[in-house]
Amino acid sequence: MNKQKQAYIYTIIAVLFWSTMASAFKISLRFLNVLQFVFFTSIIAIIALSINLIIQRKLKLLKVLTLKDYLRSAILGFLNPFLYYIVLIKAYSLLKAQEAGVLNYTWPIVLVILSIPILKQKIGLKSIFAIIISFLGIIIISTQGNILALNFSNIKGVVLAVGSAFIWALFWIYNIKDKRDENCKILLNFIFGFLYIFITILVFSEFALPSINGIISVIYIGLFEMGITFVIWLKALKLSSTTAKVSNLIYLCPFISLFIIHFAVGEKILISTIFGLIFIVGGIILQQYSNRLH
Repeated sequence: MNKQKQAYIYTIIAVLFWSTMASAFKISLRFLNVLQFVFFTSIIAIIALSINLIIQRKLKLLKVLTLKDYLRSAILGFLNPFLYYIVLIKAYSLLKAQEAGVLNYTWPIVLVILSIPILKQKIGLKSIFAIIISFLGIIIISTQGNILALNFSNIKGVVLAVGSAFIWALFWIYNIKDKRDENCKILLNFIFGFLYIFITILVFSEFALPSINGIISVIYIGLFEMGITFVIWLKALKLSSTTAKVSNLIYLCPFISLFIIHFAVGEKILISTIFGLIFIVGGIILQQYSNRLH
Protein backbone atom coordinates (compact mmCIF):
# COMPACT_ATOMS: atom_id res chain seq x y z
CA MET A 1 0.00 0.00 0.00
CA ASN A 2 1.45 3.37 -1.01
CA LYS A 3 1.83 6.28 1.37
CA GLN A 4 -1.08 8.31 -0.03
CA LYS A 5 -3.54 5.43 0.46
CA GLN A 6 -2.28 5.04 4.02
CA ALA A 7 -2.76 8.79 4.53
CA TYR A 8 -6.39 8.51 3.39
CA ILE A 9 -7.03 5.59 5.78
CA TYR A 10 -5.57 7.51 8.73
CA THR A 11 -7.62 10.58 7.75
CA ILE A 12 -10.88 8.64 7.52
CA ILE A 13 -10.24 7.11 10.96
CA ALA A 14 -9.61 10.58 12.41
CA VAL A 15 -12.71 12.01 10.71
CA LEU A 16 -14.91 9.20 12.06
CA PHE A 17 -13.65 9.66 15.62
CA TRP A 18 -14.00 13.46 15.52
CA SER A 19 -17.49 13.10 14.06
CA THR A 20 -18.61 11.33 17.24
CA MET A 21 -17.44 14.10 19.55
CA ALA A 22 -20.51 16.35 19.53
CA SER A 23 -22.60 13.36 20.65
CA ALA A 24 -19.97 12.28 23.19
CA PHE A 25 -19.80 15.79 24.67
CA LYS A 26 -23.56 16.02 25.05
CA ILE A 27 -23.89 12.55 26.56
CA SER A 28 -21.01 13.12 29.00
CA LEU A 29 -22.77 16.21 30.38
CA ARG A 30 -25.46 13.89 31.74
CA PHE A 31 -22.88 12.57 34.21
CA LEU A 32 -20.34 15.40 34.71
CA ASN A 33 -20.34 19.16 35.11
CA VAL A 34 -18.16 21.31 32.83
CA LEU A 35 -15.13 21.57 35.13
CA GLN A 36 -15.14 17.88 36.00
CA PHE A 37 -15.37 17.08 32.31
CA VAL A 38 -12.24 19.07 31.46
CA PHE A 39 -10.38 17.78 34.51
CA PHE A 40 -10.87 14.06 33.91
CA THR A 41 -10.55 14.14 30.12
CA SER A 42 -7.27 16.04 30.50
CA ILE A 43 -5.90 13.25 32.72
CA ILE A 44 -6.77 10.62 30.09
CA ALA A 45 -5.28 12.75 27.32
CA ILE A 46 -2.02 13.24 29.25
CA ILE A 47 -1.69 9.49 29.81
CA ALA A 48 -2.37 8.72 26.13
CA LEU A 49 -0.03 11.44 24.83
CA SER A 50 2.74 10.39 27.25
CA ILE A 51 2.52 6.76 26.07
CA ASN A 52 2.66 8.01 22.48
CA LEU A 53 5.80 10.02 23.24
CA ILE A 54 7.43 6.98 24.90
CA ILE A 55 6.58 4.76 21.92
CA GLN A 56 8.07 7.31 19.54
CA ARG A 57 11.12 7.63 21.79
CA LYS A 58 10.70 11.38 22.00
CA LEU A 59 10.66 11.84 25.78
CA LYS A 60 14.24 13.05 25.56
CA LEU A 61 13.00 16.09 23.62
CA LEU A 62 11.41 17.41 26.81
CA LYS A 63 14.85 17.61 28.45
CA VAL A 64 16.31 20.00 25.87
CA LEU A 65 13.50 22.55 26.07
CA THR A 66 14.31 26.01 27.41
CA LEU A 67 12.47 28.04 30.04
CA LYS A 68 11.06 30.11 27.16
CA ASP A 69 9.67 26.92 25.58
CA TYR A 70 7.90 25.96 28.80
CA LEU A 71 6.53 29.49 29.18
CA ARG A 72 5.16 29.26 25.65
CA SER A 73 3.48 25.96 26.52
CA ALA A 74 2.03 27.53 29.67
CA ILE A 75 0.37 30.23 27.54
CA LEU A 76 -0.82 27.85 24.83
CA GLY A 77 -2.05 25.39 27.45
CA PHE A 78 -4.19 28.14 28.94
CA LEU A 79 -5.85 28.65 25.55
CA ASN A 80 -6.13 24.95 24.78
CA PRO A 81 -7.14 22.72 26.50
CA PHE A 82 -8.08 24.86 29.53
CA LEU A 83 -10.08 27.83 28.21
CA TYR A 84 -11.15 26.26 24.92
CA TYR A 85 -12.80 23.21 26.41
CA ILE A 86 -14.42 25.06 29.33
CA VAL A 87 -16.06 27.49 26.90
CA LEU A 88 -16.95 24.80 24.35
CA ILE A 89 -18.43 22.32 26.83
CA LYS A 90 -20.40 25.09 28.53
CA ALA A 91 -21.86 25.91 25.10
CA TYR A 92 -22.85 22.25 24.70
CA SER A 93 -24.60 22.38 28.05
CA LEU A 94 -26.77 25.28 26.82
CA LEU A 95 -27.39 24.37 23.17
CA LYS A 96 -28.43 21.35 21.16
CA ALA A 97 -25.41 19.24 20.18
CA GLN A 98 -26.06 19.99 16.51
CA GLU A 99 -26.00 23.76 17.15
CA ALA A 100 -22.90 23.86 19.36
CA GLY A 101 -20.96 21.49 17.10
CA VAL A 102 -21.64 23.38 13.88
CA LEU A 103 -21.08 26.83 15.37
CA ASN A 104 -17.72 25.69 16.76
CA TYR A 105 -16.83 24.62 13.22
CA THR A 106 -16.63 28.29 12.15
CA TRP A 107 -13.03 28.48 13.40
CA PRO A 108 -11.42 28.47 9.88
CA ILE A 109 -13.31 31.66 9.04
CA VAL A 110 -12.47 33.15 12.45
CA LEU A 111 -8.84 32.30 11.69
CA VAL A 112 -9.01 34.54 8.63
CA ILE A 113 -10.54 37.38 10.64
CA LEU A 114 -7.90 37.15 13.40
CA SER A 115 -5.04 36.93 10.88
CA ILE A 116 -5.78 40.51 9.83
CA PRO A 117 -4.79 42.21 13.12
CA ILE A 118 -2.39 39.53 14.41
CA LEU A 119 -0.53 38.45 11.25
CA LYS A 120 -1.13 41.73 9.37
CA GLN A 121 -2.60 39.83 6.45
CA LYS A 122 -4.74 41.54 3.83
CA ILE A 123 -7.88 39.88 2.54
CA GLY A 124 -9.64 40.39 -0.77
CA LEU A 125 -13.28 40.80 -1.72
CA LYS A 126 -13.73 37.03 -2.19
CA SER A 127 -12.54 36.42 1.36
CA ILE A 128 -14.92 39.07 2.70
CA PHE A 129 -17.76 37.48 0.72
CA ALA A 130 -16.81 34.06 2.15
CA ILE A 131 -16.93 35.45 5.70
CA ILE A 132 -20.39 36.94 5.07
CA ILE A 133 -21.66 33.59 3.73
CA SER A 134 -20.41 31.75 6.83
CA PHE A 135 -21.82 34.47 9.09
CA LEU A 136 -25.24 33.96 7.50
CA GLY A 137 -24.88 30.26 8.36
CA ILE A 138 -24.29 31.24 12.00
CA ILE A 139 -27.43 33.40 12.00
CA ILE A 140 -29.52 30.61 10.42
CA ILE A 141 -28.43 28.09 13.06
CA SER A 142 -28.61 30.53 15.98
CA THR A 143 -32.17 31.61 15.15
CA GLN A 144 -33.21 28.08 14.06
CA GLY A 145 -34.16 29.53 10.69
CA ASN A 146 -36.15 32.49 12.02
CA ILE A 147 -33.72 35.02 10.54
CA LEU A 148 -36.00 38.05 10.17
CA ALA A 149 -37.14 37.94 13.80
CA LEU A 150 -33.54 37.40 15.01
CA ASN A 151 -34.98 35.31 17.81
CA PHE A 152 -31.90 33.44 19.04
CA SER A 153 -32.42 29.97 20.54
CA ASN A 154 -29.95 30.68 23.36
CA ILE A 155 -27.81 33.78 22.92
CA LYS A 156 -25.38 32.85 25.71
CA GLY A 157 -24.82 29.41 24.22
CA VAL A 158 -24.33 30.89 20.75
CA VAL A 159 -21.77 33.41 22.03
CA LEU A 160 -19.87 30.64 23.85
CA ALA A 161 -19.91 28.29 20.84
CA VAL A 162 -18.63 30.98 18.47
CA GLY A 163 -16.28 32.18 21.22
CA SER A 164 -14.72 28.70 21.35
CA ALA A 165 -14.01 29.04 17.63
CA PHE A 166 -12.17 32.32 18.35
CA ILE A 167 -10.13 30.67 21.12
CA TRP A 168 -9.19 27.73 18.87
CA ALA A 169 -8.25 30.05 15.98
CA LEU A 170 -6.10 32.16 18.32
CA PHE A 171 -4.44 29.01 19.63
CA TRP A 172 -3.84 27.80 16.06
CA ILE A 173 -2.15 31.07 15.02
CA TYR A 174 0.31 31.04 17.92
CA ASN A 175 0.82 27.27 17.81
CA ILE A 176 1.74 27.31 14.12
CA LYS A 177 4.60 29.71 14.88
CA ASP A 178 6.01 27.23 17.41
CA LYS A 179 8.42 24.95 15.54
CA ARG A 180 8.86 22.37 18.31
CA ASP A 181 7.81 18.77 17.80
CA GLU A 182 4.00 18.61 17.63
CA ASN A 183 3.74 15.59 19.94
CA CYS A 184 5.82 17.33 22.61
CA LYS A 185 3.89 20.55 22.29
CA ILE A 186 0.46 19.02 22.68
CA LEU A 187 1.55 16.97 25.72
CA LEU A 188 2.98 20.03 27.47
CA ASN A 189 -0.13 22.03 26.61
CA PHE A 190 -2.28 19.42 28.32
CA ILE A 191 -0.02 19.24 31.36
CA PHE A 192 -0.27 23.00 31.87
CA GLY A 193 -4.00 22.93 31.03
CA PHE A 194 -4.46 20.25 33.68
CA LEU A 195 -2.73 22.44 36.29
CA TYR A 196 -5.08 25.32 35.45
CA ILE A 197 -8.21 23.18 35.69
CA PHE A 198 -6.94 21.60 38.93
CA ILE A 199 -6.61 25.06 40.51
CA THR A 200 -9.98 26.15 39.10
CA ILE A 201 -11.77 23.16 40.64
CA LEU A 202 -10.07 23.82 43.98
CA VAL A 203 -11.45 27.36 43.94
CA PHE A 204 -14.83 27.06 42.23
CA SER A 205 -15.95 23.43 42.50
CA GLU A 206 -15.07 20.17 44.20
CA PHE A 207 -13.48 16.87 43.28
CA ALA A 208 -15.87 13.97 42.83
CA LEU A 209 -15.35 10.65 41.11
CA PRO A 210 -17.76 10.24 38.20
CA SER A 211 -20.13 7.31 37.84
CA ILE A 212 -19.25 4.34 35.62
CA ASN A 213 -21.00 6.02 32.69
CA GLY A 214 -19.07 9.20 33.39
CA ILE A 215 -15.76 7.30 33.50
CA ILE A 216 -16.52 5.64 30.16
CA SER A 217 -17.35 9.07 28.69
CA VAL A 218 -14.14 10.76 29.83
CA ILE A 219 -11.97 7.82 28.70
CA TYR A 220 -13.55 7.88 25.25
CA ILE A 221 -13.25 11.66 24.85
CA GLY A 222 -9.78 11.85 26.41
CA LEU A 223 -8.52 9.20 23.99
CA PHE A 224 -10.36 10.00 20.78
CA GLU A 225 -10.88 13.78 20.93
CA MET A 226 -7.73 14.92 22.68
CA GLY A 227 -5.20 12.08 22.46
CA ILE A 228 -4.95 9.26 19.94
CA THR A 229 -6.91 10.91 17.13
CA PHE A 230 -4.55 13.88 17.12
CA VAL A 231 -1.62 11.47 16.63
CA ILE A 232 -3.52 9.69 13.83
CA TRP A 233 -4.15 13.04 12.13
CA LEU A 234 -0.47 14.01 12.33
CA LYS A 235 0.40 10.65 10.77
CA ALA A 236 -2.02 11.31 7.90
CA LEU A 237 -0.49 14.73 7.26
CA LYS A 238 3.00 13.24 7.30
CA LEU A 239 2.16 10.46 4.80
CA SER A 240 0.12 12.60 2.40
CA SER A 241 1.88 14.09 -0.63
CA THR A 242 0.02 17.37 -0.01
CA THR A 243 -1.90 18.68 2.99
CA ALA A 244 -4.91 19.57 0.82
CA LYS A 245 -5.49 15.94 -0.20
CA VAL A 246 -6.36 14.94 3.36
CA SER A 247 -7.46 18.23 4.95
CA ASN A 248 -10.40 18.54 2.53
CA LEU A 249 -11.87 15.34 4.02
CA ILE A 250 -12.30 17.18 7.34
CA TYR A 251 -15.36 18.86 5.78
CA LEU A 252 -17.14 15.52 6.18
CA CYS A 253 -16.97 15.78 9.99
CA PRO A 254 -19.92 18.09 10.69
CA PHE A 255 -22.19 16.27 8.22
CA ILE A 256 -21.40 12.81 9.60
CA SER A 257 -21.73 14.29 13.08
CA LEU A 258 -25.37 15.26 12.44
CA PHE A 259 -26.31 11.67 11.68
CA ILE A 260 -24.55 10.42 14.80
CA ILE A 261 -26.22 13.12 16.95
CA HIS A 262 -29.62 12.05 15.66
CA PHE A 263 -29.15 8.38 16.54
CA ALA A 264 -26.89 8.63 19.63
CA VAL A 265 -28.35 11.69 21.36
CA GLY A 266 -31.87 11.50 19.96
CA GLU A 267 -32.00 15.05 18.64
CA LYS A 268 -34.20 15.81 15.66
CA ILE A 269 -31.90 17.43 13.13
CA LEU A 270 -33.35 20.81 12.20
CA ILE A 271 -33.53 21.93 8.58
CA SER A 272 -32.02 25.24 9.76
CA THR A 273 -28.95 23.37 11.06
CA ILE A 274 -28.40 21.67 7.70
CA PHE A 275 -28.80 24.91 5.73
CA GLY A 276 -26.63 26.81 8.20
CA LEU A 277 -23.93 24.15 7.96
CA ILE A 278 -23.98 24.35 4.15
CA PHE A 279 -23.49 28.13 4.36
CA ILE A 280 -20.65 27.81 6.88
CA VAL A 281 -18.78 25.08 4.99
CA GLY A 282 -19.45 26.85 1.69
CA GLY A 283 -17.86 30.02 3.07
CA ILE A 284 -14.84 28.07 4.34
CA ILE A 285 -14.31 26.33 0.98
CA LEU A 286 -14.69 29.63 -0.91
CA GLN A 287 -12.16 31.24 1.43
CA GLN A 288 -9.61 28.47 0.91
CA TYR A 289 -10.20 28.49 -2.86
CA SER A 290 -9.62 32.26 -3.05
CA ASN A 291 -6.37 31.83 -1.07
CA ARG A 292 -5.07 29.28 -3.57
CA LEU A 293 -5.79 31.65 -6.43
CA HIS A 294 -3.42 34.11 -4.78
